[in-house]
Amino acid sequence: MADLPPARLRLFKPAFYSTGMDCFGPFQVKIGRRTEKRWGIIFKCLTTRAVHLDVLTSIDTDAFLMAVRRFTARRGTPAELYSDQGTNFRGGEKELREAFSVMSTDLQGLLAKHQINFHFNPPTAPHFGGVWEREIRSVKAALSTTIGAQSVPEEVLRTVLIEVEAILNSKPLGYVSSNISDVDPITPNHLLMGRPSSSFPQVVYQDSERLSRRRWRQSQILVDHFWAKFISYYLPGLQLRQKWQGTTADLTEGSVVMMVDPQLPRALWLVGKVVRVFPSADGHVRAAEVKVDNKSFTRPVVRLIKLPELPNDD
Repeated sequence: MADLPPARLRLFKPAFYSTGMDCFGPFQVKIGRRTEKRWGIIFKCLTTRAVHLDVLTSIDTDAFLMAVRRFTARRGTPAELYSDQGTNFRGGEKELREAFSVMSTDLQGLLAKHQINFHFNPPTAPHFGGVWEREIRSVKAALSTTIGAQSVPEEVLRTVLIEVEAILNSKPLGYVSSNISDVDPITPNHLLMGRPSSSFPQVVYQDSERLSRRRWRQSQILVDHFWAKFISYYLPGLQLRQKWQGTTADLTEGSVVMMVDPQLPRALWLVGKVVRVFPSADGHVRAAEVKVDNKSFTRPVVRLIKLPELPNDD
């Protein structure tokens, strides 16, 4: 297993300087007498572990760019954004790049320091973004148990997501002492606001208020349920799980490999030749470009099986 990437260890940088993002959902919301789908988007600071949640009306490029505008207005412009190969993320990066290219040279010089660098993980490699994928799993598991298949008003969904954001930003970043006289642990809220939490005391309602017409009470019940499920799902996941302990030989250019594709039967997996490798900071190869006939594919090494070389025939 590799060391932490530089984005996880940015010193003397503000929160959300290096940010990972992804979408999750959908959720059903009530608009009058009809129901519509809404999605959530998470922005996670890779250094301070702070999170920012927002609601998307769709998962296209326009909705993503507007979410980025809202995020930068509240949290500041990040220097780099990490994500998977989603078409909305790719389309957003292309839109911003084209908008920057048509500006005048003087304006480009002024805005160069505000430009966001996009980093996309290789296809079929969710473990490259494990730091925010694990957070999404905890949020989705708790929200699916809390909200489930029921349709809630969009205002309730937005309130629940923002309060969930406050819960995630209030969790301790280190060891929590059982001695009451010890100093309180640092939380992401300390780094964002300089204090533990900005929320006022929680109101306790009966569980029967979940179906109440009072949307305020309904949102509070849902947040209470989220906290209970988050504790049961998140805390067991903090146990240390090691993998990739052994050191294996890195792939080299010219190696013949088989590409693992879970969507296809094993007999139909493609076989190609490695034409380019992408080493990480520690020197080990984490991804490679494979050429199959006239097509090229970029895949992580965990999805590539190196085939034995053919013996030399005299």
